[in-house]
Amino acid sequence: MKRVIISGTGVTIPQAVIGNEELVESYNAFVERENVERAGQGLEPLPSSSAKFIEHASGIRQRHVHTSDGILDIDRMAPRIPARGDDDLSVLAEFGASAAAAAIEDAGIDPASVDLVICASSHLQRMYPAIGIEIQKAVGAQGAAFDLSLGCSSAAGGLHVAFNLLRAGAHRRALVVTPELITAHLNFRDRQTHFIFGDAATALLLEAVDDDREVAGRFELVDTRNWTQFSNNIRSNFGYLNRAAEDDPSRVSMDDKLIKQQGNKVFKDVTVASHRFIVDFLADHGHTPHTIRRFWLHQANGRMNAMILKLAFGEEVGQDRAPMVLDELGNTAAAGAVVAMHRHHKDMKPGEFGLVCTYGAGYSIGGALVRMM
Repeated sequence: MKRVIISGTGVTIPQAVIGNEELVESYNAFVERENVERAGQGLEPLPSSSAKFIEHASGIRQRHVHTSDGILDIDRMAPRIPARGDDDLSVLAEFGASAAAAAIEDAGIDPASVDLVICASSHLQRMYPAIGIEIQKAVGAQGAAFDLSLGCSSAAGGLHVAFNLLRAGAHRRALVVTPELITAHLNFRDRQTHFIFGDAATALLLEAVDDDREVAGRFELVDTRNWTQFSNNIRSNFGYLNRAAEDDPSRVSMDDKLIKQQGNKVFKDVTVASHRFIVDFLADHGHTPHTIRRFWLHQANGRMNAMILKLAFGEEVGQDRAPMVLDELGNTAAAGAVVAMHRHHKDMKPGEFGLVCTYGAGYSIGGALVRMM
């Protein structure tokens, strides 16, 4: 089996920012208007929100969004992203290709030497042609490409597949690209979820190596692991069968097709499962949480990450051990842990270990153990 290294990383963060205060102002204006109608119908009023509630519940202060136009408009409350022609580069492929090109540049390699592209995302723009194939074309890669979706564990799932294909010799260089344009699939009228997500795109370039060479400042992938268990507690019902379920297929309601979750159940279930996953995965490689220099965890909820690590370490763990980008970016789904890794690894010393761990819908959990060379 060949060794596999991560030779390049790339991240694209959109420029547009929406803070908690302006998001809440828009949501509460919508609620106030809706409650006038609900009162006339004898319905319970919708609850308002607050910036203080959002930060306490999640740790999020703001989020970067691909397209801000339309999100704060209470008559729309969704980004306004025009459709593109079939011969134009799709929105998601463009987003992913920007991060992929940055990873290729970071690695300093010819894009034509990449022979595998995996688009690993929780929110794919379409089913076919695969977004991965479109990204492959956009960056000038060769070989094969495909899409993979596993909720917020998608990037870790992509790493798992690419790692095993490369070390088995099926491919030489692989890009795991994770474009997450979640705000286009988010219900900004839902108090439980409207504040959670932001947009980001990431890419990791993996290479198979035949010898024992060490590449200073890069990571060797030691091992990867995935785990799944069915749960309805995080769900999206958007898909091609929606049209077939309607009496009038031309009028498909989106009200129940967007992201929804039962937050309290998710918090409890995922905290317990992720703690167990981390401890067991590390133990299989002779490690404990205390022997890992840095944890790049899924950027979903600050309190959840703190609890997972406290269970693992038996004590509170600070930002240096487990850096967060959640407060600035929001939950960027499968991209979040990779953003944290990209931003917080250059101070690590040769021989130190790090762990990428993501968790989300499915339920799904993914991990990647790395060693700084």
